Amino acid sequence: MNKTYFISGIDTDCGKTMVTSLLARELHQQGIKVITQKMVQTGSSEIADDLREHRRITGIDLQEVDLDHTTCPYIFQFPASPHLAARMEQTSIDPEVISRSTTKLEENYELVLLEGAGGLMVPIQDELLTIDYLQKEGHPLILVSSSKLGSINHTLLSLEACLNRKIPVAALVYNHLPNENQFIAEESMQVLKRYLHNNSPETHWMECPEVNGADFPALGCSWMTASAPNTEQRR
Repeated sequence: MNKTYFISGIDTDCGKTMVTSLLARELHQQGIKVITQKMVQTGSSEIADDLREHRRITGIDLQEVDLDHTTCPYIFQFPASPHLAARMEQTSIDPEVISRSTTKLEENYELVLLEGAGGLMVPIQDELLTIDYLQKEGHPLILVSSSKLGSINHTLLSLEACLNRKIPVAALVYNHLPNENQFIAEESMQVLKRYLHNNSPETHWMECPEVNGADFPALGCSWMTASAPNTEQRR
C-alpha cells in the first residue's frame, strides 16, 4: 500500500537531505519501489538540487517525475524561506499542488519520502507554516536532529510541537555531524532518548554516522515498510 513519510529537521543544514538520500538508498537496495519528493526548493533552478543529491546517493538517474516537476513542483532561485522566495518571483505556493503531487507519486510507488524545507516552523505562505501542512496531510514525521551545540533545545521544541498537535513522529534521526565534541554528543543522545522513552516511546531512534566519500551507511529502516500508516485510511 502506498505510504508517505515527511522528513524535516530541527533547523536548516542539519542533514535532512543526506538522511532522506540514505533512507531512499537503503529502501531501494531492499527492493522497495521508493521515490523522494522535495516540498519546495529555494536557491536552485530547473531541477531541485536536493533531488539531484537524492538520486546520486540512491544510485539512480533523474526520473521522469523529476523532469516533469512532480517531485518538486516549486523551485525558486532566491535562497530564502519558501514564502519569501516565492514572493521574490511574484508568485505564491499552493499547498494543494504539493499534495496532489504526493498523491500522484503514491499511486506509482510503494514509499514516498517527502523532504521539507528548513525546519517545521518555516512559512510556506504568510499564514501557513510547514507544520500546519504536515498536520493537515497527516504524514508521519521523520525528524532529523544533529550533534551541534543547541540541538537539544531545537529537537525538544520540535518534538513538543508535534506531540501537542498530535503529529505522529515515526523516527528521530540523530545526525552525528558536525561531531565537534563526542562527550557533548553522547550526553545529547541520552537526553533525547530519555525524552522519547517518557513522552513518545513509539518513536524509532536512528543514528546517522559521518558519511565519508561514497561509503554510504545503512540507517536501519526496515521498520518503515511494516509500520507506515495506510494512506487510503489517512486521506
